[in-house]
Amino acid sequence: MQITGQQLADILEGRLVGDPDVLVSEPCKIEDGKPGGITFLANTKYEAYIYDTKASVVMVSEDFVPDKKVKATLIYVSNVYASLSTLLGKFNTKISLHEGIASTAVIDVTAKIDAGASIDDYVIIKPGVSIGKNSKIYGHVFIGDHVTVGENVRIFPGVRIYHNCVIGNNCVIHANTVIGSDGFGFAPVNEGQYDKIPQTGNVVIEDDVEVGSNTVIDRATLGSTIICKGVKLDNLIQIGHNVVVGSNTVIAAQTGVAGSTRIGSNCLIGGQVGFKGHIDIADGTMIQAQSGVSNSIRHKETKLYGSPAIEFQNYLKSYVYFKNFPDIVQQIRNLELEVNRLKLVSDNMK
Repeated sequence: MQITGQQLADILEGRLVGDPDVLVSEPCKIEDGKPGGITFLANTKYEAYIYDTKASVVMVSEDFVPDKKVKATLIYVSNVYASLSTLLGKFNTKISLHEGIASTAVIDVTAKIDAGASIDDYVIIKPGVSIGKNSKIYGHVFIGDHVTVGENVRIFPGVRIYHNCVIGNNCVIHANTVIGSDGFGFAPVNEGQYDKIPQTGNVVIEDDVEVGSNTVIDRATLGSTIICKGVKLDNLIQIGHNVVVGSNTVIAAQTGVAGSTRIGSNCLIGGQVGFKGHIDIADGTMIQAQSGVSNSIRHKETKLYGSPAIEFQNYLKSYVYFKNFPDIVQQIRNLELEVNRLKLVSDNMK
């Protein structure tokens, strides 16, 4: 793909300063820029690169004022990251997909597939499935009985969606994710054995959700495990049965959420965070990576860190003492020695 600087500026609704006819063929990093590349400057710590980059075009914020001459053509935009998202969408290399329904797909006659949907090779679609307009199902996907898939959904290769689950509109589900596998439910019986508790519920994923690769969302024991509108889940996340993740919450990789936990809306959750089951997390909660959350969080926009997680600023203060703990112990021992010495001197003076 080749496009001129002015055409890009028009797409990004930006203001071009430089050569409007410069040709751009690919995005690149500012430090590794090359002719024909377009890059961006959003963080001032990378500003030094803009003066030497070989990229042909650089997107910058409207308030950017260069300290010296910039060789590249500049496109001034109101929001660099939002414009970057638009830009990368234009250059994104997509996986090829069979238009319409591939001959190798196995589709039950009772399935209802909109004429505008695309079903790739070796997809399996079971009885009672419904797939909406413009949805794209890539190769080797399994969609179980009575699953509903909305409009404009993309389901990438190797995804497994178990029976009775619901996928809303405009969702993206990345490769090898499993939706609707059994929740982890077992009842202890005699002699340390366990009986499996049937998991009779489903998973409901609302509109505008994106789920990363190799994530697992368990079906509910009763009712639904619910991923609310606008949620973004990274790769390698475990969502237990009957969990609710509130709207527009973002969860990073390798996080595990135990059963029946309710996470509020607009939360920001770092990687490798662990949640105990049956707790409630308030809206807007922010949790640093590798924290362990074992109690409900009642106050909105709480910041947490540590395992078990405590209030963010308290953790940082405590950590200062913790990392200096050997020195603190030595100081206490020195004080003990000094106290004992002074006591001995005092006793000898009596």
